Amino acid sequence: MKPKNPKPAPPVDEAELLARVRAIAARTVGELGEVAGTHVPPSTHRAKGFVGQLMEHVLGASAGSRDDPDFLEIGVELKTLPIVGGKPKESTFVTTINLLDVPDTDFEDSSVARKLARVLWLPVQADRDLPLPERRVGSGVLWSPSEAQAKVLRADWDHIADLVVAGEVDRVTGHLGEALQVRPKAADGSVRMRAPDGDGGFRWTGPRGFYLRPSFTHQIIAGLA
Repeated sequence: MKPKNPKPAPPVDEAELLARVRAIAARTVGELGEVAGTHVPPSTHRAKGFVGQLMEHVLGASAGSRDDPDFLEIGVELKTLPIVGGKPKESTFVTTINLLDVPDTDFEDSSVARKLARVLWLPVQADRDLPLPERRVGSGVLWSPSEAQAKVLRADWDHIADLVVAGEVDRVTGHLGEALQVRPKAADGSVRMRAPDGDGGFRWTGPRGFYLRPSFTHQIIAGLA
C-alpha cells in the first residue's frame, strides 16, 4: 500500500488518538482509502495486512516496521480485529519470536508483554460476501490486561518457554495456550531460524509468531463494550 496523501502527525496522547478513532467509526474501508489516497482492493485475498496498514496511516501511527508499539510516542499498539457475526474471525498476530532469546526472558520483559501493555482494538467488518471497500470500521477501544488476563498470558508464556528451553520446539504448536498460541510465521518453508536444542547448542527450525486466540480477543471486546 502506497498512500498518496500524507499521514497525520502522531497523536500526542490517548485522548487525541481516541478522538481520531471516533472520527472514523462507521466509515467504510473504501472511504478511508480515499482519505489516504490509496486504491482499496476488492478483497484481502492478495492484500493481507492492507486494512491494518490503512488504519495505521489514517490514525497517524509512527513505529512502521519496528518491533515497538505502533503509536510509539504514547506507547499504544494498534490491533485491527476482523469481525464476523460479532466475533473475531481469526487469531491476532502479536509479534515474531526470537527463539534464542526466550530462555533468558521473563514474560514481563518479553516483546509480547510490551506489545500488549496498551492496545487499541479496532474492529472491522470481515464478512466474506462483503467487498472490502464496503466493510465498515467499528468503535475502537483502549485496553490493558487485567490482573487475571495477565496471569493467563504469563502462564502460556512460561509453558511455551519451558518447551523451547528443553529443546522441544517441535511440541510448540497452535494447540498450546489458553490465550497465547504459537503459529508458523514465514512466507514459505525455506525460511529457517535457530532455536535451543536443550544441550546448550542450537538447531534449525521454521520461524514462528505469537498470536492471541479469537476466544481471548472476543472476551476483551465483549468486556469493553
